Amino acid sequence: MHILDTERLALREFTPQDAPFLLRLVNEPGWIRNINDPGVRSVEAALSWAEGRLFKAYRELGHGFWGVERREDGELVGMCGLFKRPTLPEPDLGYALLAEHEGRGYALEAARACVAHARDVMGWPVLMAITALDNASSVSLLARLGFVEQPQQQIEGYSEPSRVFKLQL
Repeated sequence: MHILDTERLALREFTPQDAPFLLRLVNEPGWIRNINDPGVRSVEAALSWAEGRLFKAYRELGHGFWGVERREDGELVGMCGLFKRPTLPEPDLGYALLAEHEGRGYALEAARACVAHARDVMGWPVLMAITALDNASSVSLLARLGFVEQPQQQIEGYSEPSRVFKLQL
C-alpha cells in the first residue's frame, strides 16, 4: 500500500516480494553496526523477519517501517517509518538506507515526510527516535529535524544503551 510521496521518493508498505531487498538491507555493515544483527541470512529468514517486524505492525498498528523507493525508477533504496516500541513512551522514527544510496539526502527527505505524517495524519503530539551511541550521521539528521536529545536508555533488543531523542510535533 502506498503511504506518501516526497519530491524524489515514494514510501510504501513492504510486501513479501521485497524479502531479497530486506535480506540485503539488514545485512549491511551500517545496519549491523548501528541497529543490530537480526541473524537473517536467507530470503526465507528475511520473509519471516518481515512478517514479525513489518507486516504485523501494519496490521496491528496501521503504521510501521515502509519501503523507500526512488520515484524516478522505483528502485528501493531503504526504509523509513514510524514504530511503537514497548520500551519508549511515544512512537519513534526509524530509517536505514543501503550504503550505496547514502549521502544523497534520501534519509532526511524520507524522515521529514514521516515526521509530517506523524503530525498531520496520525495526529501525534510527540515523536521519539533512537540511535547507536556513535552514530554521528543519525544524530545530525535528527538535529536537523528538531529532535532534542534525552537521557540515554537501555532499549530492549539492543546490547548497548541508545541515544534517545524527542520531538514535540
